[in-house]
Amino acid sequence: MSSNSSLGPESSGGAFHRWWQILRRPSARYSMLTLLILGGVGGVIFWGGFNTGMEATNTLTFCISCHEMRDTVYKEYQQTVHYQNRTGVRAVCSDCHVPDPWVYKFIRKIQASRELWYKMTGSIDTPEKFEAKRLELAKRVWDTMKETDSRECRNCHSFDSMKTDLQKDRAKKFHELAQSKGETCIDCHKGIAHKPVHKQLEAEEEETI
Repeated sequence: MSSNSSLGPESSGGAFHRWWQILRRPSARYSMLTLLILGGVGGVIFWGGFNTGMEATNTLTFCISCHEMRDTVYKEYQQTVHYQNRTGVRAVCSDCHVPDPWVYKFIRKIQASRELWYKMTGSIDTPEKFEAKRLELAKRVWDTMKETDSRECRNCHSFDSMKTDLQKDRAKKFHELAQSKGETCIDCHKGIAHKPVHKQLEAEEEETI
């Protein structure tokens, strides 16, 4: 009985006491408990600062802070329904080009870091250079959107929420056709907010036929 009793509440209390002593034991100058508290507070501050910084790069102001974007695609975007419409809902750059789920957003930010290199090397620092690479850049975006089933589009739009009988005949026809064929938004809506360079793509494809 005496051996069994040593495994009861008193033993649990002893284990707790030993762990408490470990936490309070000095590690060089500070106790383990102090280090854990400081680490926790530091982690919260780091995470808050990191997340705040990442969200700051999602703003429209940040996106058009370089002349390459401000003087080209931004001006085009301002003429579209995504910028100004009767309902007052605006989709900014990050709504269409940055994933909302945090993990995918983080990956996208890492990928975007290479754009800093292009900025430093002047890859598209003139309208002429930008136009020369525009189709190539657009293809990258289209390919990504195709791979993700137009994930960013579906933050606002989805077939499930569409009431096609209220749409114009042409839109209704193509949306129902897209659903039946398993197509995604970008299959039909290239150039929805920027210069329709997909027409160049169609011309390229026609030349190879």
